Amino acid sequence: MKKRIALVTGGTGGIGTAVCRHLHDQGRRVIAGYSRGGDKSFALAWQTSQQEQGYDFEIVYGDVTNYQSCATMLDEIGTQYGAVDILVNNAGITRDSTFRKMSPEQWHEVIKVNLDSLYNVTQHVINGMIERGFGRIINISSINGQKGQFGQANYSAAKAGMHGFTKALAQEVAAKGITVNTVSPGYVATEMVSKMPPGALEKIVAQIPLGRLAEPREVGHVVAFLAAEESSYITGANIAINGGQHMF
Repeated sequence: MKKRIALVTGGTGGIGTAVCRHLHDQGRRVIAGYSRGGDKSFALAWQTSQQEQGYDFEIVYGDVTNYQSCATMLDEIGTQYGAVDILVNNAGITRDSTFRKMSPEQWHEVIKVNLDSLYNVTQHVINGMIERGFGRIINISSINGQKGQFGQANYSAAKAGMHGFTKALAQEVAAKGITVNTVSPGYVATEMVSKMPPGALEKIVAQIPLGRLAEPREVGHVVAFLAAEESSYITGANIAINGGQHMF
């Protein structure tokens, strides 16, 4: 049987890399989307590093904040590799500030990357999934979309909106063999988190019943589980991976 094709936006980041690896191990043909201002040298270096570790990934440029750029990206994927069967909307950024000091740029940048991107990318794969009668869409949200976070009104709003998108789209395409789910990680041991001030990180870990940060591979495992053929009865769900930091 032909390998299912998976696209992971933000695939070269910490969580993105772990997701790509788990999908690869699941037997998928994995394409990592990247932007970084169009810095292909970074993506190529990442690709080479992964190949040296036994992971064969494709890379493709796409600005997830731009609808036409996403159309071009999906056209390129379709021409070179085939139609996308599994989409992981993982691209995301933070621009933290208390709301009263938050600039319009800080607000709009986060909404564009974290929320508008779902429309910009998913729009170009959903009809093909419907026609083929199969699809897996997995949206990477955050614990802070569930509980909110001081200094992250923009990020929390975008991440909460992701699950609203998930629940609505899941209802529209459930009868077509397509599942749509959200994964909401807590604090994960990525490069971004490691740059937090030591005191702030210690306070966060103290709030986590498991007493540690998540490993990126733990998030990748859950995404691969939702992408599996056998996970066809799970849709509209939001799976928390936060070590017990937020229970509801």
